[in-house]
Amino acid sequence: MATISIGALAKAADVKVPTIRFYEQIGLLPPAPRTESDRRIYDEASVRRLGFIKRARQLGFPVDAIRILLDLSDHPDRACDDAFSLAREQLAAVDSKIQQLESLRAVLGRMVATGCDGSPGGCRVIEALDQAPAHDASTPGGAQGALDRGRAVIADARRRSKRSEARPRNEDDGV
Repeated sequence: MATISIGALAKAADVKVPTIRFYEQIGLLPPAPRTESDRRIYDEASVRRLGFIKRARQLGFPVDAIRILLDLSDHPDRACDDAFSLAREQLAAVDSKIQQLESLRAVLGRMVATGCDGSPGGCRVIEALDQAPAHDASTPGGAQGALDRGRAVIADARRRSKRSEARPRNEDDGV
């Protein structure tokens, strides 16, 4: 059986060496056997397992879920109900994040749509950020609340902008 170094494993799985050490520390990868000179050595199973972990992380699975998925992978005679349940939970989490991002995108789109008159003092984006309270979009209703507050701030900024544009200017204003 051919063995490879930690650097070769990192290259094969396209991860950094500290990531491999971290996965060993938290138990996702078993401790690697060592050479007489105390260097870690890995085999093809390590490459596959690290690839599994990397793909699970790319899909957003938390470490505890990956631990369960690895255990199921190590015991193929078990039913896949747990794996299916974890995947369903992760899909729901992704859907929730997408909704939050869509709400944030709408708020930012409205901020950008207000335009810019060129001076930082009259910047509608700065006004909106300065007036809108910060809320965690990951809390229930947080994204919608932020969206509603953002809409109100932008509407107010547009009203002020229209009033200042409608005001007749004369040379004595210094404007």
